[in-house]
Amino acid sequence: MLRDFSWSYFASTGDIHAYLLYREHQQIGPHADEEADSTRTELGESTVCL
Repeated sequence: MLRDFSWSYFASTGDIHAYLLYREHQQIGPHADEEADSTRTELGESTVCL
C-alpha cells in the first residue's frame, strides 16, 4: 500500500524523497503493509473519513 503509493507518487512527480521512501519500505519486507493493516483492524481503527 505505502510502497505502491510512494512509487506512483515518485513516477508522477520525480520527487526523490518518495523514491527513498519506496526503497526503504522495500528493504523492510514485502509483507509490512499487510502487518500494518492487520494491526489497524485489531485495534479497531478505521479509514473512514468523517
